[in-house]
Amino acid sequence: MSTDNNQTTVLSTITDGVGTLTLNRPALLNCISNIMLAELIEKLDALLKDDAVGAIVITGAGKAFCAGADQKEMIERDAQEWEYQVEEYLVPVRMIAGANKPVIAALNGDTVGGGLGLAISCDMRISVNTARFCAPFIAIGLAGCDMSCGYFLPRLVGMGRATEMMMTARFVKAEEAERIGLVNRLVPAEALAETAQKVAKQLAQKSSVAMGWTKRAIRRSMDLSMDSEFDYEVLAQVQCLQTTEHKTALRLYQESMMGKGKKG
Repeated sequence: MSTDNNQTTVLSTITDGVGTLTLNRPALLNCISNIMLAELIEKLDALLKDDAVGAIVITGAGKAFCAGADQKEMIERDAQEWEYQVEEYLVPVRMIAGANKPVIAALNGDTVGGGLGLAISCDMRISVNTARFCAPFIAIGLAGCDMSCGYFLPRLVGMGRATEMMMTARFVKAEEAERIGLVNRLVPAEALAETAQKVAKQLAQKSSVAMGWTKRAIRRSMDLSMDSEFDYEVLAQVQCLQTTEHKTALRLYQESMMGKGKKG
């Protein structure tokens, strides 16, 4: 079992045919470390292969769903190493998109960067009414199309809104997110877990064969170029990750966020 400082980074439970994965680095806003990524892939794979599981819920511990990649692990790498790393972050996204089982994102708080990519790859998103959503990549000198955002975001909210989100890196509040179709439903924080489990249980009771065909039909109707878009995301990000502009922007972004934290 993978751990991060002796802590399980992804919790997995099964109740009434619903498998639940909980990102579990609450002190770090559930940012995705290499260890967490490996454990997420491992436990997601186990739930997808378990015939007793008809639907899956992905949520976070604490006050945030996921703040994206662990920036402390953005070390010096060459292009080949970066290509592997960025590809690896797309593995759970590909698993969710290609799965026959419905996957629901239960968004318990801010959903940022790679966390946004993970959420929008799911089939449905149920969010607390205080959550915010952001594709911050451009703010740290990276291409805004990271971790599936270039593929799924325009399909959910339209090209115009997706362009604004990816080019400005602004935060979208929950009410707007629901209005533009980024999330399916808003609920009070205390109702999130129950609501997500209720919806997932309803889906889990449906014919697994019919559900699989339905999910494939929906995905297929968008087009057949997801892999092509992901290949481009990897290429773009590998180039950006090696630039001086990224390193400078990342440093300034981190200093800005630390300053806001002290004021708050």
